[in-house]
Amino acid sequence: MVWSGSWVAERLGVGLVGDGELRELLGLALRRNPKRAHLLVSNVLGKHVPQRPSVVYGAGVELGRRVRALLGEDGARRAVVVGYAETATGLGHSVADGLGGAPYLHSTRRPVPGVARAGGFEEAHSHATSHLLLPEDPELLAADGPGAALVLVDDEFSTGNTVLNTIRALHERYPRDHYVIVALVDMRSPADRGRLTEFAAEIGARVDLVARNTGTVTLPDGVLEKGQALVAEQERQQEQERQRQRERERQPEGRPGDRPGETAPRPHTRLDLPWPPGVPDGGRHGFTEAHRALLEPALPALADRVAQALGEGPRRVLVLGFEELMYAPLRLATALEDRTDTEVRYSTTTRSPVLAVDDPGYAIRTRLVFPAHDDPADGPGERYAYNVAGAGFDAVVLVVDSAADTPALHAPGGLLDRLAPHTAQVLLAVIPSYVPGAPAPERQEEAPMQLPEPLRGPAFSSYAPDEVGWLLQDLSDTRLEAPTEEREEAIQSGGAHYAESLPVEYQPSAEYQELFRSALALSAARIARAVGTVTETVLAERGPRPVLVSLARAGTPVGVLMRRWALARRGIDLPHYAVSIVRGRGIDANALRWLAEHHDPADVVFVDGWTGKGAITRELAAAVAEFEKAGGVAGFDPEIAVLADPGGCVRTYGTREDFLIPSACLNSTVSGLISRTVLRADLVGPHDFHGAKFYRELAASDVSGLFLDTVAARFDEVADDVDTEVKELLAADRAPTWEGWAAVERISEEYGIHDVNLVKPGVGETTRVLLRRVPWKILARRGAGPDLDHIRLLAEQRGVPVEEVDSLPYTCVGLIHPKYTRGATGADGKAVESA
Repeated sequence: MVWSGSWVAERLGVGLVGDGELRELLGLALRRNPKRAHLLVSNVLGKHVPQRPSVVYGAGVELGRRVRALLGEDGARRAVVVGYAETATGLGHSVADGLGGAPYLHSTRRPVPGVARAGGFEEAHSHATSHLLLPEDPELLAADGPGAALVLVDDEFSTGNTVLNTIRALHERYPRDHYVIVALVDMRSPADRGRLTEFAAEIGARVDLVARNTGTVTLPDGVLEKGQALVAEQERQQEQERQRQRERERQPEGRPGDRPGETAPRPHTRLDLPWPPGVPDGGRHGFTEAHRALLEPALPALADRVAQALGEGPRRVLVLGFEELMYAPLRLATALEDRTDTEVRYSTTTRSPVLAVDDPGYAIRTRLVFPAHDDPADGPGERYAYNVAGAGFDAVVLVVDSAADTPALHAPGGLLDRLAPHTAQVLLAVIPSYVPGAPAPERQEEAPMQLPEPLRGPAFSSYAPDEVGWLLQDLSDTRLEAPTEEREEAIQSGGAHYAESLPVEYQPSAEYQELFRSALALSAARIARAVGTVTETVLAERGPRPVLVSLARAGTPVGVLMRRWALARRGIDLPHYAVSIVRGRGIDANALRWLAEHHDPADVVFVDGWTGKGAITRELAAAVAEFEKAGGVAGFDPEIAVLADPGGCVRTYGTREDFLIPSACLNSTVSGLISRTVLRADLVGPHDFHGAKFYRELAASDVSGLFLDTVAARFDEVADDVDTEVKELLAADRAPTWEGWAAVERISEEYGIHDVNLVKPGVGETTRVLLRRVPWKILARRGAGPDLDHIRLLAEQRGVPVEEVDSLPYTCVGLIHPKYTRGATGADGKAVESA
């Protein structure tokens, strides 16, 4: 194999001499730095070179174990570990783990208001020289009696100046008799090796050194000037090549090392990780054994949440940390590596400017350049991600703390935008920034954030104001719609989440509108009976005055009808709200907080229109559990009450028949003119409700009131049937059978799709496929009657075949095109025009 330092060695005469595996451990690159020409690039540090997280974490832990053997068990318990920003923050934390529970602190270049400095020092050769020490506990760095060691961890020990300056500064404020220096590589020259003994005698303390490998860099005379000239020449050549490329492509100018700039941010998926309450996001303010005890058991669930958000598609994933935030992404990556079959790699972004050369003998093959996004104290500037572009990652999980989740991160040219062209999927995982002295999340309920009151009609939706309160934010003035084919391509490729945009609202033809009205007339009594049955079941089991919370938007018309039934038949005026839930991203936690502030969570009954294969049923259960684990108010029952449960997924339902519910035939025009919900990081902040649009301009086509009034007019005539059905249901075994899920898995395999997310069972879900997605084919139960008239009409308009089959537990099943290419809608994958 080509050594990743040979390019520099051949051109500058830089030599690397040391023990056997040194060249496997280190490569060489060139800095854009007037103080030092070369850069030692570690293959196990997880900074510049993506590496298996278990290798990165294991390197630090093993060094920690060696330090524990040096200090003994008693000495290890009383030691304190300090790591260096930014490169060694994760390494130092891993050493502390290996040491066996020692408290950990890393230096930082991010001042934090209200936190006093416990010390600082300079790193002379660095591009960013000043380091701060900001422990929450001012006594963290004080010696715990004789023999209590301070362990200082850096990635390399070269001249020793930085570490010795640190010890000297700390020894004046917190004197102790033992220091241990830890590094991946000891690269001191023979002239520097004697300095450590002299320094120990100078301060009157013992100073030990523990390193994984030992070697020396040999530098010829004039190497700095030669290196600067070589960097300048390479950058000139690269700029000329970029200019030629721009001329060939006739595209606007881009940043160095990246594709040409985009005019708008590229889509990504956001995940707010349920970080354990009270646990710091790293060692900037100290990390203790108590914090470690809370984090370790939480890591598997955090990794599972990341894996769930990624889906089953990615096979090669990069977990990308952010400057000093190295440890939390590393531990997420190690847990993801342990719990999945995915090939996981780990690295982080950096402040360090390094030349990129696409040559196997050079350690930095590619470079992404983007502006700083955490409002750094030293002002704006460029930041870098190395060896990410061209590395073949199916997905990148970018992990940042909430302080760095700024508009600059999401802007055109920002890091998210720079990553998008080089991977099929970008997942932004956000960890809450730890602020010393701030109340822990479980205590914040005493002074809750001020959430807005629910939106109501007629200002938002065509429903009357007492029918439903929308726990949403109004995004009506935001352009969110995208053509169906573009959305499908982005969703299936992993480039976007379905909740980050909206489909163009389907405008039904006169023929289709007439079909809706006919279907409504035929099914109104059956719907009324199901509404009555599910409402009476809820009142019997969750009464006397439940709070109806519909899952927007399909659940909202059902919730309104249930409220009308309770008022008309029982004289009970039930509160009713609509909230957002997004597959793969959970329920709106702020909506749950609002509900908990205004109602008893035990009274909340979640309502939806129908079940398909039960994905939302599972999503809600997981989301409520995560909400409670993250410090949210306990007591919400995740069981859903639905009008129709053909999939056998819930206990509380009006019917288990799969029939046409006319509210599934249309989109906003039967749901109060409200769009489906939107969750996108640049529009929905951490303290916002999810968003939706009010399509006021479609008022002339609105049949929301017609649907409600037509069904409610049949309440009296079905009352006796409802009483009979409810008595039978309350005495019956209503345990979920999940029959639908089994059928979906079977269909997925039989038709060679191998992805249950592309199989949409039931009349309602099949309608959605035809209205919003790119359909492949429709499976219809042989002999199905008028319930499928609208399905057949839509399928004809879109050129989609309807295949009649036997032994189908649903009336019909919609199959999304499994091998989507732009414009594909037919079974053969060829483009057809939609009517």
